[in-house]
Amino acid sequence: MPAYSEKITLIAGNAHPALAQAISRHLSVPLAATHSARFPDGEMDIKVNDDLRGTDCFVIQPTCPPVNDSWIELLLLLDTLRRASAGRITAVLPYYGYARKDRKDEGRVPISAKVVANTLISCGAERILALDMHAPQIQGFFDVPVDHMYAKPVLMDAIERLAIQDPMIVSPDVGGIKMARAYAKAMNNADLAIVDKRRISGSQIAVEHVIGDVEGRNVVIVDDMISTGGSIAEAARIVRKAGARSVVIAVTHGILCGNAVERLDGAPIDKILITDSVPPKDVRPQKLEIVSVAPLLARAIVNIHRNESVSSLFDDFSA
Repeated sequence: MPAYSEKITLIAGNAHPALAQAISRHLSVPLAATHSARFPDGEMDIKVNDDLRGTDCFVIQPTCPPVNDSWIELLLLLDTLRRASAGRITAVLPYYGYARKDRKDEGRVPISAKVVANTLISCGAERILALDMHAPQIQGFFDVPVDHMYAKPVLMDAIERLAIQDPMIVSPDVGGIKMARAYAKAMNNADLAIVDKRRISGSQIAVEHVIGDVEGRNVVIVDDMISTGGSIAEAARIVRKAGARSVVIAVTHGILCGNAVERLDGAPIDKILITDSVPPKDVRPQKLEIVSVAPLLARAIVNIHRNESVSSLFDDFSA
């Protein structure tokens, strides 16, 4: 056991209290008592009422919409713990905002994912636990340990419950091939296909064709995120047009902004599996099933606290 207290302290921000409570139940560890309010000018007022000195603290806060509010609240919580002499501070980010801006793709633009990393460390995070970062190389932006989790174990459990016959894994774009291959391997080396897409803008994409024969196959499209829903909806349409028998979507982060719900409801999709890494929308796609990542994150927290392997969870996890 490391030189930290035996006690785990869980601190929840306001971005996703339901997920924090679910993790708390799985660990049988209560959430720390906190005070969160707004000053008249809109600035945040944060206080943690519990004694944190020497404890192993885990701050659970996805930086999901409203992204900037969630981000600033996380930074203030980290600074609070550091100034309260917490033993170790781990930022638990089920969703890492600004991850899509991980490089300079044109002149005079920021690398926003790096800015987020810098602020987390400067405010006191000594370790990062993140789930399905859009760009895994973001781990290199940190000079502290980063445990990069994947939602594949819990999504695979949900896919297996569907008892899909003759499945074929499809990546909605070339960038998702590595993730798709991991799912295909987990499904007894299922066949793999790729949708060739060209992005026109942040909200517009053009799907050209599908690489692979999906005719007569039960397709499972896997991705890390649904934002506006354009890519996934078009991918579903093109595989259906190419003869797919059924289409299941399995995605980690359901941001579902803009008219994503309408797009998904209008697409030829039989089932949509999305985790609860961000709070589910009040208005949801009709064929949506939410899969919880709370058990996976809870076990990762325990392993980090005990200085045990986190990667081993991918080998033996069952929800």
